[in-house]
Amino acid sequence: MKNITVAICYDFDKTLASNNMQAFSFIPKLDIGIDEFWQKVQTFTKKNGCEPTLSYLQVMIDECKKKGIVLTKKYLTELGKDIKFYDGVTTWFTRLNRYAQKNNIKLEHYIISSGNKEMIDGCRIAKEFAGVFGCEYLFDKNGVAYWPKNIVNYTQKTQYLFRICKGATDITDEGKVNSRVDKKHVEFRNMIYIGDGLTDVPCMTLVKEKGGTAISVYTPDKKEESVNLLKDDRVNYACKSDFRSNSQLEKLIKQILDCIKLKEILIAKEQSKKVK
Repeated sequence: MKNITVAICYDFDKTLASNNMQAFSFIPKLDIGIDEFWQKVQTFTKKNGCEPTLSYLQVMIDECKKKGIVLTKKYLTELGKDIKFYDGVTTWFTRLNRYAQKNNIKLEHYIISSGNKEMIDGCRIAKEFAGVFGCEYLFDKNGVAYWPKNIVNYTQKTQYLFRICKGATDITDEGKVNSRVDKKHVEFRNMIYIGDGLTDVPCMTLVKEKGGTAISVYTPDKKEESVNLLKDDRVNYACKSDFRSNSQLEKLIKQILDCIKLKEILIAKEQSKKVK
């Protein structure tokens, strides 16, 4: 049997990274508190009736101007190096890829985040992903950020699941993502979505309803929220944010990969019967 393509799609902040990516060095370099920064975003949102994702991108620009920080792509990418991850994340991909390969599974990893793509591109695990979808800036002739090039809020995240499904990962290509395709790059039933909270619910629900697997990961202080997602039938599983070898989460992913392989074998057998 030929290799089965499976996609694991991740949120980033507080799913893989242990905090919002701006908290590690972007906000500290502004010499203000983390809560103060996000309060400024809330104030901007209410004052201007602005979509919150657009608000935080604008506040980043405004606060950098106040502090005399030149907000370039290089600056944001360099900040990505300071992002800290949950235990086991940096070796997670190698371990899972190795397991998948042994089982004739082509495993692809994707990020779908409302955070700064420029920062993600500079982090230690950036090379592990087949695609990274996040908020991006346009930069002027001097290389300074001045306008959002792309935003990804919690409801818009779902479009990227369809893009991954159809292999339409170029965000400027509206035709392929909206058209009917004869052969999908990744079937929804072979998708796994991993997120940490309510902003991931649209993606979790979509993947789950289409036969894939949705997993909510949590730190001890967020366990109740994840358990409630499970009780409300919005996710298939809830696990600790522990990506280390032999963790509950790793064992679960391996079991899901085993199930996907078995299902695809059975589907192939049924299809061969119809051909005969």
